[in-house]
Amino acid sequence: MVSRPLDWLDALRRLREERTPAVVVTLAMVRGHAPRNGGAKLVVSPTELFGTVGGGNLEATAVRRARDLLATGGVEPELLTLTLSDKAVTEYGVQCCGGEVTMLLEPVRVVPSVAVFGVGHVGLELARILARHELDLHLVDSRAEMLAPERLGVPDADGRLVGGPLADAVAGVHLHHEPVPEAALADLETGAHVLIMTHDHVEDLAITETALRTEGLGSIGLIGSSSKWSRFRVKLLDLGHDEASLARVTTPIGIPEVSGKAPAVVAVSVAARVLQLIDDAGRPAGVGSVDAAGTVDAAPAPEPADEPALPVTHPSAGR
Repeated sequence: MVSRPLDWLDALRRLREERTPAVVVTLAMVRGHAPRNGGAKLVVSPTELFGTVGGGNLEATAVRRARDLLATGGVEPELLTLTLSDKAVTEYGVQCCGGEVTMLLEPVRVVPSVAVFGVGHVGLELARILARHELDLHLVDSRAEMLAPERLGVPDADGRLVGGPLADAVAGVHLHHEPVPEAALADLETGAHVLIMTHDHVEDLAITETALRTEGLGSIGLIGSSSKWSRFRVKLLDLGHDEASLARVTTPIGIPEVSGKAPAVVAVSVAARVLQLIDDAGRPAGVGSVDAAGTVDAAPAPEPADEPALPVTHPSAGR
């Protein structure tokens, strides 16, 4: 495939925006004669090439290995050394420059995406943790005051940064004030992990139902007790979902090693599970990876007390 004349940084930026994984190939060391000097770069995506490290067998071998890494989900950088000699065993033709090159192959994964529906007490603590990681973080709430810049510590309408829990966020933070929160699902990236913890069980049910009908999402996690899920199951089955569809929902969410019901403690438990999902999704298939729906064997977090029957709104609960 012919390489496209796009600066490698611009190529990486474009691929990141398109949520396409890539491998950056760099001529890390050149001994003797070679087609390119050290530092030359090539960006390899599943279907495109940007830049060049010298063409011929050298480049073709690097591209093949880069695409192997992409196909298997490899995340660790690796070195590849080739001898440019007519006596060397090659697969893509002979290069007899007489030198030797060492290339560094660095996989660049797709930035993970997480959406938190409900930025109450638990949601805010969860956002505080997730914002310290390299991901796209979507915060969705039907209450405008929950997304106020002075509460979160994100730039206001004039671009001024207000101090707060997210003021030093590493993540790309996206705020969604949605009177109908489930509408935000249409704006999420492919593979986004959805965490549902609003103040209103009617909203929770609507978001869960819409998430099950939305293609391309990653995992779906719902905060709450077993009795809450029992009522949700009945309603979701009545709405046409089958058992296989309902199996995509993990509830309760979290890990058993972290107990307690305080918002900050619940948030640690939920964040740990989400980060496990993200880590598993970046591994080669069959090595602790999640299934196509993005679900894993869900370990329960401490269950809150049973909730009253639907419909119900608890503005004071502030989840």
